[in-house]
Amino acid sequence: MPLNDKQRERYARHLSLQEIGEEGQEKLLKAKVLVIGAGGLGSPASFYLAAAGIGTIGLMDSDVVDLSNLQRQILHTTDAIGELKVASAEQRLLRLDPDITLKLYPFRIAADNAANILAAYDFVIDATDNFDSKFLIARACHNAAKPYSHAGIREFYGQTMTVHPGMTTCYHCLFHEEGIPATTIPKGPLGALPGIIGSIQATEAIKHILSIGTPLVNTLLTCDILSMNIRKIPVTRNTSCPLCS
Repeated sequence: MPLNDKQRERYARHLSLQEIGEEGQEKLLKAKVLVIGAGGLGSPASFYLAAAGIGTIGLMDSDVVDLSNLQRQILHTTDAIGELKVASAEQRLLRLDPDITLKLYPFRIAADNAANILAAYDFVIDATDNFDSKFLIARACHNAAKPYSHAGIREFYGQTMTVHPGMTTCYHCLFHEEGIPATTIPKGPLGALPGIIGSIQATEAIKHILSIGTPLVNTLLTCDILSMNIRKIPVTRNTSCPLCS
């Protein structure tokens, strides 16, 4: 469907980009992206997806807003303390763009619900903060052949990588479930760090939908914000990977 006058005004800066234009913006309006985690990483990722005009955004998180979240989770406000994060996020994102569609999943991703949920989406953003969920998301996206963006943050360090299942290095190629603790003691991060990494995740989703640029595949981007050392580390598929080999 062609853009209407209001959409042409809202997305005027996108329309001015040769790589996007009206055709690209129409693709974004039809796209569906799932954001798993509505916290530090999910906040900037979902904000920029909504601002870009992603037509349908799924938000999954079982947690409620806590005062300690507000140092970095910019989707939420003091008034939202005690609310489900997905409900708080819905209110903020619809204020930004009331024309987008939001699908709320106020529970954790699990082996028995992942396949049905992922089937409806074009791209998945892993914005979770625990290893169990990250390994589960990697397996679910592999089984569903859904491209996804992995990211992790701690203290002053962040990392992110995009995975095209069956074609590129996967999360399991880099990290092994054995020996990794299920939980860790909360430490950091600096509040602005998830803004940097989450914004990159949103960018990777947009690039995938539009088929533009070079995806962050077979590459781990790392960011140390104390030194402002940003690196792109080539990574190769593990021929003994328990998931993708």
